[in-house]
Amino acid sequence: MAEVPVIEIRGLHKSYGPLEVLKGVDLVAPRGHVISLIGSSGSGKSTLLRCCNLLEDSQQGDVKFEGEAVRWKGEGLRRHPADRAQVTRIRTNLSMVFQQFNLWAHMTILQNVMEAPVTVMKRDPAEVEAKAREYLAKVGIADKADAWPAQLSGGQQQRAAIARALCMEPRALLFDEPTSALDPELEQEVIKVIRALADEGRTMILVTHDMKLAADCSDHVIFLHQGRIEEEGAPSQLFGQPKSERLRGFLSATMV
Repeated sequence: MAEVPVIEIRGLHKSYGPLEVLKGVDLVAPRGHVISLIGSSGSGKSTLLRCCNLLEDSQQGDVKFEGEAVRWKGEGLRRHPADRAQVTRIRTNLSMVFQQFNLWAHMTILQNVMEAPVTVMKRDPAEVEAKAREYLAKVGIADKADAWPAQLSGGQQQRAAIARALCMEPRALLFDEPTSALDPELEQEVIKVIRALADEGRTMILVTHDMKLAADCSDHVIFLHQGRIEEEGAPSQLFGQPKSERLRGFLSATMV
């Protein structure tokens, strides 16, 4: 019997008032797989990612986490999750890393990484600290544990944000353009960490403008265009032999 995917989305529609951003999208993230979402600005990539961990409500379609369907009440623009406890449980198992690092300026890097597991998940602080230091070492900034966010470069802050996401010990990591706020040199620091996580077999969904990262790290790539999946498949297929004229045009503009 096939293993139940960590995240499964079927027929998802998402609107902001009259503007329909997602128009019936499917996404499956099997355990240990890296799924990359690519497409031009406004294609719906980040919205789809935010629907995965219920930061955004959708108007139609099914969202499942490890086989458990999200329960909804209401219809259309009034639809929202029926069970807040279910939402909280799902979100604690899906850690998100944003474009902006969102570190708390009044806390040290170690405190930032420990905060959610201790406060939200009520885990033992001593155990969490040991894990937090381990994850800071994994992303290459163990020596910055007692520094303040303002003392770190952008690349170091993003790596601290990844350590914070890992410290929740989630079932999946969701990355929303994790390198777009960084200059090219600092971008490479973060890409190295993401590649290492992919090599470990972590389940990840990655919204990225970096086609090389998507090609190198992904098991499956989805190209979104105007709220629909225009083409999807293995990286070798999408980047090597794109079928869609729109995808060919997108790649020719981005892979310079």
